[in-house]
Amino acid sequence: MNTVYLGIGSNLGDKISYLIKALDRLKGISHVEKISFVYESIPFGVENQPNFLNFIAKIQTSIGDFELLKTIKQIEKDIGRQERPRWHPREIDIDILLFNKSIILTKPLEVPHPYLLERDFFYYPLLEIDKDVYHPLKRMPLKDINTKPINRLTFFCGLYI
Repeated sequence: MNTVYLGIGSNLGDKISYLIKALDRLKGISHVEKISFVYESIPFGVENQPNFLNFIAKIQTSIGDFELLKTIKQIEKDIGRQERPRWHPREIDIDILLFNKSIILTKPLEVPHPYLLERDFFYYPLLEIDKDVYHPLKRMPLKDINTKPINRLTFFCGLYI
């Protein structure tokens, strides 16, 4: 089984509904072991858009890395994600943050996620659900890495799995 951490977010429409639909679909392809609270965050990149709701899910799956990427892109499409330019609003966004302790540096998939240490909506919820989560590129636990993202988060609510 593969241990995977996913970042899940939405900033359009019924955001909570999109997050719940994504979580339900993930339960169909994996064992959802743990999820963080849902946080509201200010958008990165293009800032003139609605705030995001984000959470992290730790899953166990037998699906391989590139097959998982393909599967979550299909889940996003099925839930209603529309194609837009990078960093623009989206109905649902599912990112593979960590896949086991793998380092994958390809065009379609970069693991660990290249912005893992910069985006507070990844960093803090990851530590919330696993204080010992390991960063394979830095070769140390996330909590021991000196870089800390700027806090742009506000606590929102908890979801139940």
